[in-house]
Amino acid sequence: MRAAALSEASLGPAARTTDDQPSSVLRIKAVRKLYRDLEAIRNVSFDVADGEFLSLLGPSGCGKSTLLNLIAGLDVPTFGTIQLDQRSTTGFSAEDWTKIRRQSIGIVFQAFHLIPGLTVEENVAFPLLLRGEQGLRVRERVAQVLELVRMTHRAAHRPSELSGGEQQRVAVARAIVHEPKIVLADEPTGNLDSKSGAAVMKMLDELHADGATVCLATHNPDYIARAERHIYLFDGRIVDQPVAE
Repeated sequence: MRAAALSEASLGPAARTTDDQPSSVLRIKAVRKLYRDLEAIRNVSFDVADGEFLSLLGPSGCGKSTLLNLIAGLDVPTFGTIQLDQRSTTGFSAEDWTKIRRQSIGIVFQAFHLIPGLTVEENVAFPLLLRGEQGLRVRERVAQVLELVRMTHRAAHRPSELSGGEQQRVAVARAIVHEPKIVLADEPTGNLDSKSGAAVMKMLDELHADGATVCLATHNPDYIARAERHIYLFDGRIVDQPVAE
């Protein structure tokens, strides 16, 4: 599977680099997020290179989930800018963001968010159906990702018939079925036992090896070695070293 480029239909043509260094697929510039009197994100800035595996580390409540929600367009910064492929997302409408997520961004939540009334196969196909794909292309792609996450044998089951680890594997399949360029994973192993968690992390490794940019939010130090670079957050700020809870 090859990670798809952010499409011109969603973001316009990406800027080209003038050297051999990878371009920044994501740029966070002086971002702050305020909720009334609470400043959840405090003047955060960093770049993520195309194809990089980045981990966001820090204790619960440090701002990891808020930051990923901002990157995914599920929330908007109070101040600062976020750029995808060097295009500012400031002013994007809800429709713009929906289109981008369907085309270019995959999100894996700690909560699985599977649709109870749909089978595993139908849950995974859902993102493709939403963007108008149908027929053999959808069936082949769904079969491919279900094989990748080792859930082919459960394709006809519903979420209530699956274990927590199986549900998360289905959630990963749904997040990658449209071949996103960026995968955002928010504590994807937080509700899983160690064996299931290791399987999910292996899948993220495989996605990264196949060219996807991965941003993983976690407070689990065991996963630090998976990423190429680490950003430590504490009280909404980037800090130089981990801070204990």
